[in-house]
Amino acid sequence: MRIHASVLAGTMLATLSVFPISNASAHASLERAEAQPGSFKAVMRIPHGCDGQATHTVTIDLPEGFIDAKPMPKAGWTLSTETGDYAEAHHLHGREVTSGVRSVTWSGGDLQDGHYDEFVVAGRISNVEAGAVLSFPTTQLCADGEVSWVDVAEEGIDPHSLDYPAPTLTVIAAETEAGEHAHGHAAHAHGGHAHGADAAMDAEVQPVTVGDLTISGYWTRATLPNQRVGGGYLTVENTGDDEDRLVAVSSPVTERAEIHEMAVENDVMTMRRLDDGIAIPAGESIALEPGGFHLMFQDLSEGFVEGETVSVTLEFENAGEVTLDLPVLAAGSRQAGGAHEHQH
Repeated sequence: MRIHASVLAGTMLATLSVFPISNASAHASLERAEAQPGSFKAVMRIPHGCDGQATHTVTIDLPEGFIDAKPMPKAGWTLSTETGDYAEAHHLHGREVTSGVRSVTWSGGDLQDGHYDEFVVAGRISNVEAGAVLSFPTTQLCADGEVSWVDVAEEGIDPHSLDYPAPTLTVIAAETEAGEHAHGHAAHAHGGHAHGADAAMDAEVQPVTVGDLTISGYWTRATLPNQRVGGGYLTVENTGDDEDRLVAVSSPVTERAEIHEMAVENDVMTMRRLDDGIAIPAGESIALEPGGFHLMFQDLSEGFVEGETVSVTLEFENAGEVTLDLPVLAAGSRQAGGAHEHQH
């Protein structure tokens, strides 16, 4: 058996009072949102206490497919674990393992509401296929209650809409020794070029001009199985004398195409929709890229397939509209230094 969908660990703490969180975006989250099968260090980021009260206990429940877990002790906290059987046997260092640590608790600490801390569990991702989303439900206990980051989005539901989303990890395809994705090394349909790390984006897409703006390096990633969202990336150069603004985006692949920003605020990764768009100052360039400004395609009915293209229309305040065909690169790709490279 292999894991194909969102996976929850089993053991949860008894229900106490649940504090409201005034800033829902400041939720518990993993330092890395993607990883390949094999060794993985889960770094859980806890950004605050319980609505003014300090957190004295943090519990992380570990998902199926995360085995051989070894938690890191923390000064001033007491470490304890719960063990249990795995849903299936795993092969580890030449032997078969059927049980291990399923839940980790750090207690007796004092994480003040205005402070931030990290809790670490090293382990291995095993018997999990690319596209699986592993959930790490995390609970903070305080003097009079708890904050439980345990909600998992059902299929078709935007995770951003949840009040208390469980931290998640998306498993991506493993790499071969040659640096190619194990699922193949297909050529791009629009240019016939293989998608190796040394393939330059500028050689694969032609810059497009609208008004005083030049748009280049546009692309998107192939989506994973059951993935309902996709991103779009590009660079806009304003050669004019006046500021312009990207104000809207649309695409035939979805009715929910938006302009988003991902940023780190107070050591917490947040994502927000930019209702006012993105300003492109005169004489400057703005890059939409992974980890920053980007286009977001939500509620996809069909996935993005490597080698195909995704049509998108951009609307600018002054320059007007322009339609682009974003080439779909491999699921683990990202643009870097004018070329796209595999994300490790």
